[in-house]
Parts: sequence; structure tokens; C-alpha cells
Amino acid sequence: MTTKKDIRKHFLEQRLNLDESAAARLNAALLEQVLRIDFSPYRYAHVFLPILEKKEADTWPVIDALKVRYPQLNWVLSRSDMQAGTMEHLLWTPATTLAQNKFGITEPQNGEAVDLSLIDVVFVPMLAFDTSGHRVGYGKGMYDRFLKQCRPDVQTIGLSLFEPIAAIPETDAFDVPLRIVVTPEKIYHFNNED
Repeated sequence: MTTKKDIRKHFLEQRLNLDESAAARLNAALLEQVLRIDFSPYRYAHVFLPILEKKEADTWPVIDALKVRYPQLNWVLSRSDMQAGTMEHLLWTPATTLAQNKFGITEPQNGEAVDLSLIDVVFVPMLAFDTSGHRVGYGKGMYDRFLKQCRPDVQTIGLSLFEPIAAIPETDAFDVPLRIVVTPEKIYHFNNED
């Protein structure tokens, strides 16, 4: 695995090859780890909804559990314009209508735009990460651009079904390393201060 493209392909295949029971076990363990984090200081949490066909980390149980444990949290979802490479961020309320786009991503169809300065914590999707907190996503760079627009102190939490690799090659100034990555086995903390 010498390039990001190789890493992306390898981990997507590894995830797709998980059988249902293995995926369920990993997601249950991932939830247990997430619940070890204290979300009481936060008011606005940005979260992705999983592309279940790609066996992404299942955020639905995470959201359900955190809504019960931390009722003060306001939840924010994004809607992407893949052609423009931009994301719009909307408050998720009982009035929000969700629908899948053509890429299988469940997104809000309506809602109030959220000022990015309000966002305290962002759950970040990924295919792989390394021991420095760098991640490999799907290659569009949309989350990196989004994270650069957030406050410098925003808490970034990557969710990965797999443990880290030693190093991701080809990282550059456009890549935003994560502060925390949660796996089914443990919570990794990275000192990635700007």
C-alpha cells in the first residue's frame, strides 16, 4: 500500500468483505468506546449518516445513545454538492426530511443552516488512518475543506472499524489530521494542534 489510492482500495475491500455478524460486532464495540468520551461540554455535534452499502461505521446507534445521554446536544447534518465539492450544514430536527442521494448518502432535504462557528465536535468518516491521526477518506477532500472552516478548537472524532496503519503517504497541507479516532478496540488521542 504505497499510495492513498491503494490504501483506499484495500480498506474499502476489507470493509465490504465483513460479514453481517462481524460488522455488527465491530459496530457494537465501536459504540462502547464512543460512550467513554464525555460530550457534556459540547452543544453542537456534526455527524455523518453511514453509507450502509459501503459498511461505513454505523453512526445510528451512536446518535441514539448520545441523544439519551446528552440531551443538550444539537445535531448537525451536511448536504453535499459533489460537483462543486462543497457541503451545506443543516440543523437536524424532528422536522428534517432525510433522503438518499445518488451516491447512497442519506442527507437532510430541508433545515436551518448552522453557523460553523457553533460546531463543537465533528464525527468524521474514513476508510483508514495512521498513527499520526491522518485519515484516508473517499478522495474528494470535502471533509478536509469543511474542517478548515471550523473553529481551531473543534473536536474531531474519526470513527474507524479498523486499527491504524503506520503512516499514510502523500499527506500535505490540505489534509486535516484528527484529534481523536475511535476504533472497536480503543480510543486514540493525537496532539494535532495548529
